[in-house]
Amino acid sequence: METTLRGVGVSHGVAIGEVRHMRTAELEPPTEQIPRERVPHERERARQAMEAVAADLVARGNLAGGEAQAVLEAQAMMARDPELSADVERRIAVGSTAERAVHDSLCAYRALLAGAGEYLAGRVADLDDVRNRIVARLLGVPMPGVPDSDRPFVLVARDLAPADTALLDTSLVLGFVTEEGGPTSHSAILARALGVPAVVALEGAVELAEGTVVAVDGSTGEVSVDPSPEQQERLAGIARERKAALASAVGPGATSDGHKVPLLANIGGPADVAAALEAGAEGVGLFRTEFLFLDGGRKAPSEKKQAEVYRQVLEAFPEGRVVVRVLDAGADKPLGFLTPADEPNPALGVRGLRTLLGHPEVLRTQLRALSRAADGLPVYLEVMAPMVADRADARAFADACREAGLRAKFGAMVEVPSAALRARSILQEVEFLSLGTNDLAQYTFAADRQVGALARYQDPWQPALLDLVATAAEAAGAEGKGCGVCGEAASDPLLACVLAGLGVTSLSMGAAAIPYVRATLAKHTMAQCERAAAAARASESADRARAAAQSVLSGE
Repeated sequence: METTLRGVGVSHGVAIGEVRHMRTAELEPPTEQIPRERVPHERERARQAMEAVAADLVARGNLAGGEAQAVLEAQAMMARDPELSADVERRIAVGSTAERAVHDSLCAYRALLAGAGEYLAGRVADLDDVRNRIVARLLGVPMPGVPDSDRPFVLVARDLAPADTALLDTSLVLGFVTEEGGPTSHSAILARALGVPAVVALEGAVELAEGTVVAVDGSTGEVSVDPSPEQQERLAGIARERKAALASAVGPGATSDGHKVPLLANIGGPADVAAALEAGAEGVGLFRTEFLFLDGGRKAPSEKKQAEVYRQVLEAFPEGRVVVRVLDAGADKPLGFLTPADEPNPALGVRGLRTLLGHPEVLRTQLRALSRAADGLPVYLEVMAPMVADRADARAFADACREAGLRAKFGAMVEVPSAALRARSILQEVEFLSLGTNDLAQYTFAADRQVGALARYQDPWQPALLDLVATAAEAAGAEGKGCGVCGEAASDPLLACVLAGLGVTSLSMGAAAIPYVRATLAKHTMAQCERAAAAARASESADRARAAAQSVLSGE
């Protein structure tokens, strides 16, 4: 009998196929007291296993490229953490086997993160994956991973590690469903980059029987279990209609009455440029630069190396707009040579611009590299700072840009409520705003963006979040300056119309979402978008806000 379950849709498209569960392994190593003479041998086993896993993660990142590369290199840094190595060696010295020492050490670190208010809970999943991979190698058991199959399937798991998501074979994995995770988890972001339909935070997902046929709608978050032939055909028809709409919508982003809404791409490096161009991106609205620093070992990359990479991206968009976010280190992106290791609550600590202002030489080098990269190119370079909280932050960043001789527009990201509420003050120092709705939701609702149980607070349809977006957009409009959105909210086609109606002047998203957003904007007038925005803000919940906007835009 057909039943319909609802989770959180995080990557557009429809997938119909049989369930295959993620392969797992029993990774609780036995407790065994080793004699003293085995200590050197166990230390070496641990060292080799940790390095092998780190090297494998880096290799997977190199194959995947883009955002996936940055995520996997961050995981590799976990495996190579000198503090972890020291703790493992200490445990071996008092009699633990290599596998038990690694397991217990990473479990202890996991407990510390959970005890820090769970702001880093999303990275706990990444940490668990590193632990499982090292322990599996030491025990000689199969690594956790995607099941083998000779025909396409829908992958179901409690959660997916970035190392598995990044290299999914999209000719076999039709889509995936997870019980945990949220709309801005690493796996969700990577799913959008791959263009794989995905639903997360689906209660009871792991209880779906192997081989059960499911229909996954990554746009609505619905998963139909044992759908009838008629239901399968209906969903397939919806998928065909969406595909036809995508093919017919070409050119710059705009509403049906000609109001321009530039559609830009979020990228993590040169490897993402081809997909952005293929999707018709009008430029780059968020160029994340962390991958360069995650790959740099124990020091920041040189000005020359940075300039070479930045120029590859700038050259791809002649006469286009490229918005670069300077290094956003701290919290979920720790760097040993920059960020403190003992912060009790890193997400509320020294991160983003705060880190850079404490290390002005790192910021100065990056700004000079950007200036060098843009020299002689017909590109509209814009540079923005992450985690700007007030006018003083904005002024400090603008001063640093001028001192570095950077000829570009300077902007500020709006990721904390104070920046949205005082946007007009911040705009006295910078020339544009860019709303990072992922972090803005996290800080507005005090809800970790990676914790599946808190997914409803991360819903970008939350009216309180829309109020903050409207506040920032209105301030920018009053100052005659731009206000874009570069968070995952921009990738929701319906919400894109609402954001335009709120006064947002550009939308930046993963390349795979651009055609969907372009097609949806082209169906509606600006007046309809404004009415949908007003209806959403007047609602009392995220679900009601979506329904209200849908009603307006469908003419009901």
